[in-house]
Amino acid sequence: MAISCKDPIATEKFYTKYFGFQRARVAPLGDQQIVFLRLGDMYLELFQANGDSSNLPATNDGPVYPAWRHLGFQVNDVDAKLAEMGKDAQITLGPLNFDNFIPGWRTVWIADPNGNIVEISQGYVDQENPPPLIET
Repeated sequence: MAISCKDPIATEKFYTKYFGFQRARVAPLGDQQIVFLRLGDMYLELFQANGDSSNLPATNDGPVYPAWRHLGFQVNDVDAKLAEMGKDAQITLGPLNFDNFIPGWRTVWIADPNGNIVEISQGYVDQENPPPLIET
């Protein structure tokens, strides 16, 4: 699950303190960063929100205002999953390769029947020794 956050630090503290998540990876995203939190096999991706909430429908990889951004699932092969889903895979972005960050990382985003964004990804692995939380 990915969340566009007004305050990513407060969001990370909430999920680590109350639900036992731990920082798994930090990846650059332009002048911002994505913080990956992990609990067992579950991940939360924290993105900095770039605006206020709106009623606009979700597109691409999900909203950039404070909201749930998308729900993500790991698969062995993105292309095979898309083929399996056929016309039910309403692609909103991708498939994209992220080999510059992690070799073999490939992702596509689709809309569910309600218009919510779902990420289907292959090849993601955690970062060794991700940087600590830095408060400003």
